Amino acid sequence: MTRYSRYWTAFVTIFTKEFLRFARIWLQTILPPAITTTLYYIIFGNLIGSRIGKMDGYSYIDFIVPGLILMAVITNSYSNVVSSFFSSKFQRHVEELIISPVPNWIILAGYVAGGVSRGVLVGITVTIVSLFFTDIQVQSYGWTLTVFVLTSILFSLAGFINAVYANSFDDITIVPTFILTPLTYLGGVFYSINMLPEFWQKLSLANPILYMVNAFRYGLLGVSDISMGVALGIVVLFIVALTTFSLMLLNRGIGIKS
Repeated sequence: MTRYSRYWTAFVTIFTKEFLRFARIWLQTILPPAITTTLYYIIFGNLIGSRIGKMDGYSYIDFIVPGLILMAVITNSYSNVVSSFFSSKFQRHVEELIISPVPNWIILAGYVAGGVSRGVLVGITVTIVSLFFTDIQVQSYGWTLTVFVLTSILFSLAGFINAVYANSFDDITIVPTFILTPLTYLGGVFYSINMLPEFWQKLSLANPILYMVNAFRYGLLGVSDISMGVALGIVVLFIVALTTFSLMLLNRGIGIKS
């Protein structure tokens, strides 16, 4: 077996383990986001949305659909990797993986691929649910799919970093609760930043999730508050930065060897 064949086998093994980990308990991993998003559609889309009227030329429920889909992708990509890798640390079998003749980038790729697979499956499920409430004509399938996957990769990497630094199960909930959730809700999911005063508009530009939500909304609806070139550049920049940082943590054994 060649070196690259061994690498591929290692990657597939890690990915398969990660995929089966959440697929076996789909009632806890895939179904709840669909139910939660359904409630968002009913409450914000139908009940409140009918009173708000149009936003950027679309009905309110159509406007929030892209953000709700991406919110589910972000949450599930992140939570899958952070819980899985921390469990590996807690049960101490990650050490066997680290000392195996497998490059750290293969290990990282396997965990990230698992997070992306869950994020994509949940995103598809939530998208199907949205079809019962609205009829969206996708403006650009290529752009929509690109943002969909890149966002899932980005937050899988973020979940990995959180897991590396976590020392207890409580630690893996701090970032989602106090950082990720506020940034998501303030990332333009339920409103256009053009509605905000100038100061808050400028402040909102510091929120990276704003760029992802608007890029995804552009792919689905063709409208955005942000330049698409800037949005894509921000996402790619964060992916490169988090990938580099994640590999550095693995190479140094931070949070693992200690």
